[in-house]
Amino acid sequence: MAVDEPAWPELKAALHGDPGIVVLPVTQTAGQDCLHRLQVTARSYLGALALHTGGLLVDHGWLRVLGGGSERGLPSLAHANQVPAGRQSPPPLLVGHDVLGGRFEVNGRDPAAVGRPGEPGDVCYFAPDSLEWEGLSVGHAGWLTWIAAGGHTAFYESLRWPGWQEETRELPLTHGIAVQPVLWSHEARRDLAATHRRPVPMHELFVLQQDFAATLATLPDGTAVQIDVT
Repeated sequence: MAVDEPAWPELKAALHGDPGIVVLPVTQTAGQDCLHRLQVTARSYLGALALHTGGLLVDHGWLRVLGGGSERGLPSLAHANQVPAGRQSPPPLLVGHDVLGGRFEVNGRDPAAVGRPGEPGDVCYFAPDSLEWEGLSVGHAGWLTWIAAGGHTAFYESLRWPGWQEETRELPLTHGIAVQPVLWSHEARRDLAATHRRPVPMHELFVLQQDFAATLATLPDGTAVQIDVT
């Protein structure tokens, strides 16, 4: 799928500037299929990731950026967003996540209608320590440039504990880390290192956070809650 002025050479050079970023391989068939399903061009960074990578692992896999899908268990952009062949990408579009269940999504045409900050095409982050969406005020290409420049290091500073590298490195890419007490609790905010942490499938972590967010949204501000996770 050759195009004039493909984005991959420029993006590849930026990514290789950070030794903490691993570019996962992708088969030609999987990359082309993902690009076709997304209906985007290889001139874009989004298309370049889909066609030329299985995704990106940042900081031992703490942050996973979606691409064309990896045999190691990282889903493709098309699979993660349930995009069927020949259909436009759904708004908003999941483009990456971290091991704590934080999600990065690109806004659709009307972000306010679905409770998202920012403008159409902006990347938003669902923060696991607040259960709220935060606008990053950059598009997908700007988000990748921010990652390549190391901007994520300060971004995650308050969510990392001593030894996080070892815990993260051992995780399969199908799993994240569940924290108890939960990240948005007073206990976790006071002493994150003292929390109990265990691997769980990523989809379970996403569902759990969505359920928490939906429940808390119905409660008045300042309401005390007790969480029992079995």
